[in-house]
Amino acid sequence: MGAEVLRANDLAVGYRARRRSRTVLSGVDLGLRAGELVCLLGVNGTGKSTLMRTLAGMQPPLAGSVELTGVPLTSLSRVERARRLAVVLTTRVQVGNLRGIDLVELGRAPYTGWSGKLSAEDETVVRQALRLTGAESLAERLLDELSDGERQRLMVARALAQQPAVLLLDEPTAFLDAPRRAELTAMLRGLGRATDLAVLLSTHDVELALRNADVIWLVLPGGGVVAGAPEDLVLDGVLERAFGGRDHTFDPLAGGFQVRAEVHGTARITGAGAELAEVWTRRALQRCGYRIDDSAGVVDVEVGCHRTADGHRWKVATEAGNSEHDCLAGVAEEIRRTPRRSATDGR
Repeated sequence: MGAEVLRANDLAVGYRARRRSRTVLSGVDLGLRAGELVCLLGVNGTGKSTLMRTLAGMQPPLAGSVELTGVPLTSLSRVERARRLAVVLTTRVQVGNLRGIDLVELGRAPYTGWSGKLSAEDETVVRQALRLTGAESLAERLLDELSDGERQRLMVARALAQQPAVLLLDEPTAFLDAPRRAELTAMLRGLGRATDLAVLLSTHDVELALRNADVIWLVLPGGGVVAGAPEDLVLDGVLERAFGGRDHTFDPLAGGFQVRAEVHGTARITGAGAELAEVWTRRALQRCGYRIDDSAGVVDVEVGCHRTADGHRWKVATEAGNSEHDCLAGVAEEIRRTPRRSATDGR
């Protein structure tokens, strides 16, 4: 990665009201590098948005400082700040009767001044921003006619038109479906690589962050922020501790969440050459309340998963007998009919 372009030094963030202040996070020491995609994670109420607003200069820190390209944020004018840092917020923008290109052109405001008149260079930058975000086909369309995903692409293009060193995005995927969230995240990762842009993305989508982020900044429930590669935070157990709850848990093997369910017995999966089907068989068994036991010991249910010429086939063995199925729905139904024992039976 490139040089550090954003730095938080012993930062404390929160709110001031009259003579009192409320600190949300303190002692934050973090750096963001050029070309890097960093995802900011944390459960609701831990201070992610407050941290983002403070890093963007939208609210003052309670203590410490923020440096942008080596310069204290507080010493930069609004224009200078806008030329170095761009922000995309969650809020749906009420845009009226604007075309896509009109919105992106607003990103040149730090360079055009009060007149808003675009030079040939400004127009070139706008067109490049549209190209980099894959939004060229949206340039002449009215914003009111666009989907949330298309609008968000244009919002990112508007931010790129500022030619910033740092791009901060606060929950930009909040209104998007799963494919559009993946598309936007992949686009942001590609932008960082192509333009040396440093990207900080606040998100609730833990699984998407684990697959795409170079670094994760994790806001802990008790306060404080830890930073590290996604894989290291999983292996250290810090993600599991941060996101685990009474009714759900973070599964470090799958990199996602699962509901805590009462365990009614144990199950083993056998087979060869059907690795993908085995993964989803495991999930089906866990959903039905069975703990997977890969040892050679006695289990309540054994499921053999085999690849066939036209798909997969499963053989289920229980105390009640054996059966075969050509889909996991049949396996799950068979297991649900199997007499269950309490997890405390000691068998």
